[in-house]
Amino acid sequence: MQEIVDRVFIETQYPGVTLGAINRQHGLILVDSPFRQDDARSWRSTLLNLGGGVARLLIQMDAHMDRTMGAKAMECTILSHLEAASVFQNRPASIKAQTTDAGAEWEKYNGLGSIRWGTPHITFSDQMMVHWDDSPIQILYKPGIAEGSIWVELTNEKVIFLGDSVIRQQVPFLGDANLPLWIEHLKMLTSNTIYQDYFMVSGRNGLVTMEDVHNQAAFLVEVHTQLQSLSGAKNLSDSINKLVPDLIKKIVRLPANQVDLNEKRLAFGLQSCYMHHYSEKSFKKDN
Repeated sequence: MQEIVDRVFIETQYPGVTLGAINRQHGLILVDSPFRQDDARSWRSTLLNLGGGVARLLIQMDAHMDRTMGAKAMECTILSHLEAASVFQNRPASIKAQTTDAGAEWEKYNGLGSIRWGTPHITFSDQMMVHWDDSPIQILYKPGIAEGSIWVELTNEKVIFLGDSVIRQQVPFLGDANLPLWIEHLKMLTSNTIYQDYFMVSGRNGLVTMEDVHNQAAFLVEVHTQLQSLSGAKNLSDSINKLVPDLIKKIVRLPANQVDLNEKRLAFGLQSCYMHHYSEKSFKKDN
């Protein structure tokens, strides 16, 4: 566990997501949870060493299974965006019934068993503030990556948790994305001088830099352009598969042993994103 500023910690040792812990007088505010039950118990044990107040609040950055499967095991109050909360209501409990071959981290692990989804106790629609001492925490709705995705900003400490909006050395999750909106969010992040001095925490990589934000935005712009070019494609699956090799090459410093997983993630994400926002059917629905 790394203390990035006073009383603000991140943990990157568990698979799937970067975890956060914010120590306040009233208690601990947690950002995301491990997806394996044993890891959740280990993380809870680690948190006991931080002290602070007795209350516990878990903030879910979006509804992705990598960061929500283990929420129930954290045994605390759960906060998420209203749209993320609605996703859980429609999810089956059996792991076998979940989407597979989407390139998610949880898919690489066996023995996860059935899931007891942690239903959010607190939801919001646009933004909210958490006042657990004299350093308030601002939670902002940023639905570029997915309908229920958020950012968590600690203004006094100059820390911002970005979830999957910025990840490096791997393909971002595109399946539920609104690419123009996502790109707009990242441009706001880079153009606002306030954030130049912030510690930025990725939901997958720990601390990231403005260079990583620019790289992410450039990749999304390219994906958006390529998906627009597929309008009217006769064989969507083949057309998308042809895009994958060139787009994979644009991921900066992608480890060689992660290429297969990221190709799977990219193909799944491109197809899902296209069907939601770029196909003729999606245009008719939007209009």
